[in-house]
Parts: sequence; structure tokens; C-alpha cells
Amino acid sequence: MITIVRTRTLRALRASVTEAESAAEAARADAEKHRQGARTATASAARAETALEDLRAQHAETTVAIARAEGELDTLRAQQLLDTEDRAALRLLLRTARKTATTPPHVFVLMRRGALHSVHTTREAAEAAAEREGAHPDGWLTHGAPGTDCPARDVLWRIRPMPIGPGSQ
Repeated sequence: MITIVRTRTLRALRASVTEAESAAEAARADAEKHRQGARTATASAARAETALEDLRAQHAETTVAIARAEGELDTLRAQQLLDTEDRAALRLLLRTARKTATTPPHVFVLMRRGALHSVHTTREAAEAAAEREGAHPDGWLTHGAPGTDCPARDVLWRIRPMPIGPGSQ
């Protein structure tokens, strides 16, 4: 069967085929652009996901470091408070010691046959120590009295006051 087509219709058909081919080519180019955009978006999403994982790991490490630092800070604060309390207590003790510290002008040296036996803050303490060692309680003589200046090795027990403090030797 033979089909007769007018030339005008044929030209119109050919023009519409050309337009359709041009539109198809443009659609193919747009599709390629969209595919390229999709590949770029996928790669960007993968990089963003990797970066997010890295940031989460860094956040976890930072959280642990912060917790450790807070624990150390609490410990140091407690230690600092204790140090402050200790210093205050030491200052109070030092003040009290300074107020109560009245250095005696001398000490009493207990000698046995001229050799040093012990040192005491009071004469009574020296006498008590000698009596514990067997000295007679009534046998004490005043040092420097007439008849008492015999050699030290000849005296069993002797108590001598010794000056202390600045200027004493």
C-alpha cells in the first residue's frame, strides 16, 4: 500500500523529529548533569559522615579528659582546703606557742661525780631525778656556799644552774 504524504506534512514531521531529537539530547545532557550532581552529593555525604564519626570520637575523648580534669580539680580543691586549714591551725599553734613560750633564764644540770647525767628545767625536777637514782633526799648543798667547793669528782650528785639564751656560753 502506498501512502501519499504531502510535502508540507513531511517537512513538519521531519522538523518535529529534529526537535524531538534535540529535546532528547538536551534531556540526556540534563540527566548526565543530574547523575554527576548525585555522585558529587554522595561523595560529599560520605565525607560528611566520616567527618561526623571523627568529631564524635574527639567529643568522646574530650568528655573523658574533662571528667578526669574535673576529678583532679575536685581533689586539688579538697587538698587546698586542707592545706589552708592546716596553715590556719599551724598559725594558731605558733601564736599560742609564742605567747606561752617563756624561755627560762637557765636550766639545771644534774651531774654525777662530775659527769653530766641529765638536764632539767627546774631544780626540783633535777633533785627528783637524782633521788630516783638513789641520792639521799636531804643531802643537797647550796653551790658556792663555804665548804662546798670540793672537786666535782668527789661529789656524788651535784646540781648546777646553767644560763641559756642569748649571751650565755
